Order: sequence, then structure tokens, then C-alpha cells
Amino acid sequence: MSPMITSILILSLATGTIITMASFHWLLAWMGLELNTLAILPIISKSHHPRATEASTKYFLTQAAASALILFSSVMNAQATGQWGILQLEDPLAQTLLTMALAMKLGLAPAHFWLPEVLQGTSFKTGLIIITWQKLAPMALLLLTWNQASMLTLTMMGSLSVIVGGLGGLNQTQLRKIIAFSSIAHLGWMATIITKSNKLALLNLTMYILISTPMMLSLIFSSTKTTQDLTTSAPSPILAPLTMMTLLSLGGLPPLSGFMPKWLTLEELLAQNMAPLATVLAMSTLLSLFFYLRLSYSLSVTMSPSPTKISSKWRLKPYTSILLLSTTLPPSILTLPLTPLMKP
Repeated sequence: MSPMITSILILSLATGTIITMASFHWLLAWMGLELNTLAILPIISKSHHPRATEASTKYFLTQAAASALILFSSVMNAQATGQWGILQLEDPLAQTLLTMALAMKLGLAPAHFWLPEVLQGTSFKTGLIIITWQKLAPMALLLLTWNQASMLTLTMMGSLSVIVGGLGGLNQTQLRKIIAFSSIAHLGWMATIITKSNKLALLNLTMYILISTPMMLSLIFSSTKTTQDLTTSAPSPILAPLTMMTLLSLGGLPPLSGFMPKWLTLEELLAQNMAPLATVLAMSTLLSLFFYLRLSYSLSVTMSPSPTKISSKWRLKPYTSILLLSTTLPPSILTLPLTPLMKP
């Protein structure tokens, strides 16, 4: 793919997300989502591999169905209320349909089956776009309609996503599928808390993007695709401990930064007398933490002195190490002391 076409597609991605985030009319929001979907399809299938073609097809069918459901719910709301504004979502059936459509776009359970398969068929760079940038537009619509969306639907799908994300990643050896199930679990936390506190949902999304980005970058630079690659390649002395720290932070291990949004979410649920829901989320996130601990242990094996000869694939230039150090360390460990200032 030529650089000019790549630049046009990336610009279209950014434009579609910005249109959706800045719109207050359902047709404009739908147009931004469609532009976003059409721009990512050539990026997913640019390798011309059958798996990439399959992934782009699955992504297109899922996103097109979700966009059609969004348009249908907005037309239904306009027919019932005479309003096309995003903030005037008053019809109960339209609220439920819109919530399910946005959940399908995000990859919440039980509409999550497309996300692991799509990530497995793409490269890590494209996967980074899918789990970070592509979540912004649907989450923006959820944040705009947080007080009008179906609370029961979001809570049930969110709690189910945390459970499915933890269970699904336990028996995986492909890192892209593990990252996909981790994304499902984190989205479940956001969906659960968004109807109770939209500020905490935004905090969860921000911390997830800040921690996932350096983790994916470290895997891209190391050319690591499976859990076996973590144990057979000698890591960089700088990158290996930072990657381990980022993995543990993404799993929510205290006192790292990934623990902060989970801590505040559980505190908010307990303050609103939702102790059973908080218990389910806390117990389910231990499953995600388990496979992150397993990945961290695989990295620690290559860091420890061993008589076994381990091949080294990582040849990082000094400026690359400095870049990864500056992007990995702050979101992983340095934001937890700011927790009292971030409480809503």
C-alpha cells in the first residue's frame, strides 16, 4: 500500500471519529461511524493474507449490522418524539436498541465473538488501532447518552463481558487473542460504571488506552506473537521489565496505575449499594490478572540467568529504548498517587 493511500485512510479514520464525537444529530453520528468503518477495512486486509481478508469481512459485517441498528433506533426515536438530536433519546425501545448496537460496535459480550477473530487476523499495528482509536466513537456516543441508555442492559452486558474476558483469555497462547479478551474485560468495566458515573467511565477508557498503547508497541518492537516467543527470545534489558510492569498494570495489580480505575469503580458501586455487582467484578478480574501474571512470568524466565541458550531478536536503538521508556513508565506506575485528585 502506497504512503499516499495510507495517509488518506488514516486521515479518514481520524475524520470519522471526530465527526461522531462532535455531532449532535444522529445522521451525522451514523455517517462518522460509517466513514470510520470503511477506512479501517483496507488497513485490516492490506497484507492480502486469507486470514486478513476473513478478519476484514467479519469486521465489516459486524460493524455494518451495528450501524444499521443505530440508524433504525434513531429513526424509531424520531418517529416517536419528532427529535433527531442525540440528547433527545426518549423512546424506551430505541434506548435499548441503541445500547445493544453500541455494545456490538465495542465488542461487549455476548456480541464479542468478532473481536478475537479480527485481532488474530491482523497485525499488531492494526490491532492497536482497533482496540484504542476505534473504541473512541462508540464510547463518545455512550458518554453522550449515558443518562438515557438502558441501565439494565449495560450493566448485564458489562458484567458478562468482565466474566467472558477473564475466562476466554485463560487457555489462549496467541497474544493477540489474549489482548482481545482483555479488551472485552476492560470494556465491561466501562459499560458497568458508565450509567452510574460517566467520569469514572472516561477515566477507565483513558487509563486503558494509556497502558495498552505502550504494551502493544513493546510487542511490535519485539516481534512477539505467542506466549512461547516470550520464553525463547532474550529481551532488551530496558524493555523487558517495563513490558512486565505494563502487563501487570493492565491486569490491575496494585500498586500500579491499572488498579486505580478498578479501585474507584468498586468504591462507587459500593457507595450506591451494589455490593453483589462489585463482588462479581472483583472476582472476575482475578481471572484476567492470572493470565497477565502468566505472561509476566514468561518474561521473567528470559530475564533470569540461565545456562540454556536463548536467541536474541531484540536489537533496539538507543532512541527507541528512550521512547518506550518515556511512554511505558508514566502510565504504568506514576499515576496512582494522583488517585485522590481524580475521584469524582
